[in-house]
Amino acid sequence: MISATAAKLLGVVFRIPLTNMLGGIGMGYFSCAYSLFMPIYALTVTGISSAVARLTAQSVALGMYSNVAKLRREALILFTAVGLAGSMLILFLAKPFSLYFTGGTEAAAAVTLIAPSVLFGCITAVERGYYEGMSNMYPTAVSQVAEGIIRTVAGLLLCSFVTAHPRTVLRLFSGVTDIRGAAAAAGILGVTLSTAGAVLFFGIIRLFFRVPNGGEHHTMSSRAIAGELFFTALPMGVSALVTNLTAIVDMWTVIWCISRFGSRIEAPTGISASQLPHFIYGSFAGIALTVFSLVPSVTNMLGKGALTCIASARESGDRKALERGTVQALLTSTVIAVPSAAGIFVLSPQILGFLYPRQPDEAALCVAPLRYLMAGMVCLCVSYPLFSMLQAVGKPAAPLKIMLVGTAVKLIFNLLLIPFMGVDGAALSTSVSYVFILTKALWIYIRASGVRLGFSHFGKVLYAGAMCGGSAYLTACAAERFELPLFAIICGSAAVGGTVYLLFLRFLSASLKSCSCGD
Repeated sequence: MISATAAKLLGVVFRIPLTNMLGGIGMGYFSCAYSLFMPIYALTVTGISSAVARLTAQSVALGMYSNVAKLRREALILFTAVGLAGSMLILFLAKPFSLYFTGGTEAAAAVTLIAPSVLFGCITAVERGYYEGMSNMYPTAVSQVAEGIIRTVAGLLLCSFVTAHPRTVLRLFSGVTDIRGAAAAAGILGVTLSTAGAVLFFGIIRLFFRVPNGGEHHTMSSRAIAGELFFTALPMGVSALVTNLTAIVDMWTVIWCISRFGSRIEAPTGISASQLPHFIYGSFAGIALTVFSLVPSVTNMLGKGALTCIASARESGDRKALERGTVQALLTSTVIAVPSAAGIFVLSPQILGFLYPRQPDEAALCVAPLRYLMAGMVCLCVSYPLFSMLQAVGKPAAPLKIMLVGTAVKLIFNLLLIPFMGVDGAALSTSVSYVFILTKALWIYIRASGVRLGFSHFGKVLYAGAMCGGSAYLTACAAERFELPLFAIICGSAAVGGTVYLLFLRFLSASLKSCSCGD
């Protein structure tokens, strides 16, 4: 958990300076590469670690150490082939994908350079699953942090070199026509180098960690191992693929709708009318969605604890424990998400101005979309533990189906709203889709578990969150009259809003305590 948190923070450290260097157009190229990369990466890599870890743990428990070695070998062969196929697919689609979504080939270099990451990711996932199955989480933890450090350092250094020496880059690479495309490719190269570094890390530690000898020498057939790995990893990969389809939906609909119907936003200096759709999409994806994803990445970790709590209560038939565990998981997510959303909503101009001082046009464009995203952020934060709880009550396929329908809702509302609202419509449709996802998941969970939820408790948290946002807004207005720096305004407003929020929660603590469960 510590390494996962560190990796998320390193991701923020990477994306924010990168956006300041690339701007809206450059982030459009960068996001184009990621929009193709992430679905393929999710389909091929997600689920590998869990599948390998499960089979490894089973073999270790039975003392089948020879099977452990064979399992690792077969998994590397199988998923190296899968990763190679995924990388080749990205390479094949690089130019047509860039041409279709950006109107040119400026993003093709970025798409091409990220392709090897799928291959490296598959190899790393096998190695992580092997050590996790051996009850050793340190290699996974260290490799995650190392990967984040390499990505941040290499990506930012390479991107800054390109932006600082455009003439040198244009002279050395005659095929480069837009320095922003080259800078985006340089930032993407940092991602690829980080995944290659993870493979190198596991290659080194493999010299020091050996599979125990002895025990049962019986081994599974290669066909049986491949079947177990494939059919275990595939459902997780498909679920992750559906989750990442929203990025392609946004890229296609935002660029296409704005190109066809126009935009209420005037093109900033240096941005032509043909580049404006890509500028708007790049700003939205690189800034608004980056800030939007920060809090859900924290509440996502609550799902692991909720799953074991709910599963244990359901198997034991303890209805009260099931209801207490349900309310605790959902209420904890709500308590975290609501004040965060309220604070970001009222302080979005100050937050974006502070994080992206070198891109004022892009930051100003994202103020309204970020505010529209906040309702969806709260719903997404609560949905993460709810998805784990659905698995615990015997509905493992429900999250995939819900996310698939939610993506369809997102597509429909994007096409309906963007022609009239511009990129604000894409943000609003995101919130609409996550409201639908949360409502549907909650309805299915209540029917499957039979629990009764006291929604008044959540209403009180929403009320406290409203007071938090109001007090933060008033504090920010007062601070701006004294012309304080943005950082001081944000910190002061957050401190006042947080204090008011905690006071209201304490005032309502009698109700909250009645629905919380002990250790």
